[in-house]
Amino acid sequence: MSEKGATPPAGVTPEIFEAWRSPRDGSANPERMNNPLWEWLIECRLSAYQANEILNGPSPFDAGPMWCFDRFGQSVSRLPDGRRVLIAGEHEDHYDPDFHIYNDLVIIDERGRAEIYGYPLEVFPPTDFHSASVTDDQIVLIGSLGYRQDRCLGQTQVLTVERESWAISSVDTAGPCPGWIHNHKAEVRSDAAAILVTGGKLFRGDGASLIENIDDWLLYFDGWRWERLTQRRWTRFEVYGKDRKHNHLWDLRQVLWHRKMGWHDFDASERKLEVELGMPLRLEVVPLLYRPPIAHDLVPEVENEYNIYRIRVEGVVVRYVEDRYTVQMTIEGELRPDVVEQLRADLVHKLETVEQSPMVCEAIA
Repeated sequence: MSEKGATPPAGVTPEIFEAWRSPRDGSANPERMNNPLWEWLIECRLSAYQANEILNGPSPFDAGPMWCFDRFGQSVSRLPDGRRVLIAGEHEDHYDPDFHIYNDLVIIDERGRAEIYGYPLEVFPPTDFHSASVTDDQIVLIGSLGYRQDRCLGQTQVLTVERESWAISSVDTAGPCPGWIHNHKAEVRSDAAAILVTGGKLFRGDGASLIENIDDWLLYFDGWRWERLTQRRWTRFEVYGKDRKHNHLWDLRQVLWHRKMGWHDFDASERKLEVELGMPLRLEVVPLLYRPPIAHDLVPEVENEYNIYRIRVEGVVVRYVEDRYTVQMTIEGELRPDVVEQLRADLVHKLETVEQSPMVCEAIA
């Protein structure tokens, strides 16, 4: 149930709401933190805004974010006995007054009953977009995006959760690690000796964009030792506006979608975008951004994958990844230098055309 008009149970009194409205850290490892408000929000999954409105709560601009269980980057693990363990995650984004990254753990049994545990910050830092791998007696948490001030360049956060006590411990690992990774995949190897980590994104420090993790890693349980399985020397470029402002690719794709759907009520937003860009929209270029003037084949899009586009050039996959500030191009193999330069120059030229602004292209090491 996640309807905006959901009715809180009788146990969610004004006194309970006042006492438990805001996120809080635990004082023990762990501290049981069940209360009627949080139990209801776990069941209904209302957003912080919706729940605060229903309960006539104070403005988050004044009172801070409201606790909620509507989260991104939360791990969900199923135990052999059917229980689900949901760990941490974030609500909203940094610009929202209800933005918060959590450091809690919730166990939900097959009847829907929840156990809620909190932790001190020094035991369990705010964590999101991590992986959770279930072993015989633990859940191993790898990675996090976290608050910017908590990110440690060149390190990989690894924590263990004891399935008997639900206590959390930080793990000191050995060997070269992936770095500050998040939104990756992790799988316990068939021999149960290690966890395979692939994909995800890496933090490169303040002022730098996130980049893809293109290598595969093993974390061995014996000694908590990292092993780098690959060292792919793929050619990668990043293109962004010289003014370092956000690009307009998402907005332009929205305009194309509205036109495709025949939604003419959005003419005003098109005009606003034209004013912002200072020119008529070059919508005809957008579908051709990743169609270079050299022989290539389109690679079908992957289900549930967004803002990622692939082509194949001379048998090599070329992948383009869009975000609000950059376009990153990865050549997943070897191509002749002249072909690489054609791909690079074509991408820069087309982005400058749709943005009507000079672009910077940098190689990603």
